[in-house]
Amino acid sequence: MHARHATSAAEALTAQQGPAAELRDEFTPAEVTSSETAFRGYVWDVRRETFSLPESDEPLTRDFVQHTGAVAIAAIDAEDRILLIQQYRHPVLCRDWEIPAGLLDVPSEEPLHAAQRELGEEADLHAEEWHLLADQLSTPGGVSETLRIFAARDLSAVPEAERHLRDGEENGIVPAWIPLTEAVEAVLAGRVTNGTAALAILHADHARARGWENMRAADEPWPARDVQLRARGTRTRTGPAADGS
Repeated sequence: MHARHATSAAEALTAQQGPAAELRDEFTPAEVTSSETAFRGYVWDVRRETFSLPESDEPLTRDFVQHTGAVAIAAIDAEDRILLIQQYRHPVLCRDWEIPAGLLDVPSEEPLHAAQRELGEEADLHAEEWHLLADQLSTPGGVSETLRIFAARDLSAVPEAERHLRDGEENGIVPAWIPLTEAVEAVLAGRVTNGTAALAILHADHARARGWENMRAADEPWPARDVQLRARGTRTRTGPAADGS
């Protein structure tokens, strides 16, 4: 019996093999039969939706955090150093190392424009060269967040008179310019555990190894966010500014 099970699993695995180019996420929403706000929070809402799947005999009901979506920026200087910022994150009780990031909570603001704004607000930097580095579904089992990471290069300082006045946790931001090689080592050794930062560091190091050539366009379509907007729209937060990406 065990041999038959093993053979069956092997056959199924072989049948699913194909070119790497065919490996991609499928953004095909299930049929939703009910949707309501279970909890309205200061920054986040919790949605409760019931939906049907062909593989389930009964409708399924799930609660999840409805997220505005976010952008993050891997700022790389002329020496191939990446800007990391350390700040306190109360949900995880940690001063973690991150990259500049912010919410897509301004109505009609394009993701690239949001990234440019956030880089100025959190890092006092302007960039001439922008590319798409990676898209991420941060916690797809419980949070609807779609996040886009941009690579920003050819950097310059924002004039002091035009700099953003920070408050809250952002008052304690500690910036550091880290060589990409050292940043990769910190990720692989488990010293940097922020998922967005780790993904950005590894992608940026790969791009550096290729001479920063053949990078993706900053305005490339974003199907993960498009399907969210079509299905649920977006919510602008009611509380004061707070980076919750």
